Amino acid sequence: QVQLVESGGGLVQPGGSLRLSCAASGIRFSGKVMDWYRQVPGKERELVARIGNSDSTVYADSVKGRFTISRDNVKNTVYLQMSSLKPDDTAVYYCHVLATNYWGQGTQVTVSS
Repeated sequence: QVQLVESGGGLVQPGGSLRLSCAASGIRFSGKVMDWYRQVPGKERELVARIGNSDSTVYADSVKGRFTISRDNVKNTVYLQMSSLKPDDTAVYYCHVLATNYWGQGTQVTVSS
């Protein structure tokens, strides 16, 4: 049984930082391309960042230079380090395995003063 469990969301002031974690089980994690998506009510889920099994990365233009995706293949965990957060980053953030229907339950990130 595949499980993706996100953690690390919360309320942060503009300009602050958060680190999200996604712990995976039930998959051969080291061979998978992992994504972070986000969604706000009334909008489609959007890709935020992607990391390949060779640590290649892709970022949405809106987060380049502020967010960093990384992975630990020993802990079967993918991370999203978010810095210089803006109110527009407020969303539910989801972990996803590329080319599958495996999604985490989501973690809420709220950027507000």
